[in-house]
Amino acid sequence: MKETITGAEALMKSLESEGVKTIFGYPGGAIMPVYDALYDYTRGEKKAFEHILVRHEQSAVHAAQGFARVSGQVGVCLVTSGPGATNTLTGVADAMMDSTPIVVIAGQVGVAALGTDAFQEVDLVGVAQPISKWSYQIRRPEDVAWAVSRAFFIARSGRPGPVVLDFPKNAQVHTTEWEPQKVDFVRSYVPFPKLDEIAVQQAAELINNAKRPLALVGQGVELAGANQELMDFLERSDIPAGRTMLGLSALPTDHPLNVGMLGMHGNLAPNIKEQECDVLIAIGMRFSDRVTGNTATYAKQAKIIHLDIDRSEINKNVHADVAVVANCKESLPAITALLKKGDHREWRESFLPLAQKEQEQVIEPAIHPSEGPLLMGEVVNAVAEATGGEAILVTDVGQNQLFACRYFKYRHPKSIVTSGGLGTMGFSIPAAIGAVFGIGDRQVCAFMGDGGLQMTIQELGTIMEHKLPVKMILLNNNYLGNVRQWQDMFFNRRKSFTRMMNPDYSKILAGYGIPYRVVIERDSLKEAISEMLSAKGPFLLECAIKDDDDVLPMTPPGKNVDEMMLEI
Repeated sequence: MKETITGAEALMKSLESEGVKTIFGYPGGAIMPVYDALYDYTRGEKKAFEHILVRHEQSAVHAAQGFARVSGQVGVCLVTSGPGATNTLTGVADAMMDSTPIVVIAGQVGVAALGTDAFQEVDLVGVAQPISKWSYQIRRPEDVAWAVSRAFFIARSGRPGPVVLDFPKNAQVHTTEWEPQKVDFVRSYVPFPKLDEIAVQQAAELINNAKRPLALVGQGVELAGANQELMDFLERSDIPAGRTMLGLSALPTDHPLNVGMLGMHGNLAPNIKEQECDVLIAIGMRFSDRVTGNTATYAKQAKIIHLDIDRSEINKNVHADVAVVANCKESLPAITALLKKGDHREWRESFLPLAQKEQEQVIEPAIHPSEGPLLMGEVVNAVAEATGGEAILVTDVGQNQLFACRYFKYRHPKSIVTSGGLGTMGFSIPAAIGAVFGIGDRQVCAFMGDGGLQMTIQELGTIMEHKLPVKMILLNNNYLGNVRQWQDMFFNRRKSFTRMMNPDYSKILAGYGIPYRVVIERDSLKEAISEMLSAKGPFLLECAIKDDDDVLPMTPPGKNVDEMMLEI
């Protein structure tokens, strides 16, 4: 016998059937019926969910992203209409750029009031459509089960991404005969393209005949859970691999075939060698402008093989000689099966002088300075050494992000959470909150600058309330550091509104009851990090950083990828 329930309770049952355990949200008028139904599902015998009350709706989305990135599950957030909904849009766009599976459920005015400029009405579906994988308005309670199942199917399948559900109030309070639904097919949507065996053979042939092959590893490997398949491929073919920022933990830092990070602030060797290789194998990456530099001159000497699940990425930025459009968990072993055992020792060894040059001119001065103020690189390196590659790295955006990505260490998959495509400041703290709920038993280290921290500083309240063991490392240089660096380099050192006056963070943290320590002298850095990591709950470690610390190497915008600057 079917059960007659409200649309709001149908939403609860639908989320429960999708396996949801954690919801990040912020209540308001147009979503109150849902929150009333949620009350019974967060306590007592009926308890199905843990709801995390954030302090701002944008943080709800970033927390859902952090949860999704480390757990591999769909992140869920729940907000009200109008400004509650529009506050989520930055996170939706961020999730779209970085292929993060989340479902945003927003309240809406009743259907009868749509188009009347009712209080807190906004056309959320229209606004969200260009920046989401799917957006839909649930106008009737009988459509709830279908819409939720379809939303989760679209969000998690194929190339993952964000889905937005707009939920008018009438559909929340009216009743329906509820029964679970399972959507596993959407007409014209092909999430997992059929593997083209001819393309696989062509790719294998190019790789078998290559003298100087280079692999570019992106987040697609992580999203597919194809880390072992990647290592099997690389070790069989003996191919060196560079990693994109979002793909950093796809390969362990100490793997012998790992030659470093790609891109504008990546490592010297892989960027130089992209312009020397004869076969370039791009695996689950999108040839971002931050990786390629000037596309007119990028890797023109190489045959390019592109493995990606999303056909729209093929030939979008860089022409592919062979395109293998499929899930790389399927395409990588198919290619590996056709490969001869490779031996590219001489080619791999040609990376070493470049790596040594960078080590001497850039890395050593950055992580082991002999004098002067603290540097970002040395703080990141010290935390990385103390955590031994076991921690989850969460970053904000800016210099803190670039230094953290360059010098942190990774031993396990899904170990980096950062805003890559959109570059959202304020990302770190809420994403770290989500990561704690998504990973559970691993240390979460969140790096941030003073600018990014102050964009979402209110989420210290969420950390306080739940006593979340987020280890926050504030790299404080009293500047919007990355903008300041570009002003110094490209705008005649005219520092236009990048100097920041900071508050007394010790008093702010005291107000939230979160342990805090400031480090000014490097002699106390190691001991302070030990204190932070040994603390049972949250901790914020503020490090007083040299105000003009610059991220190097750097490929200036518009330049060729191999035109890297080692000094300014």
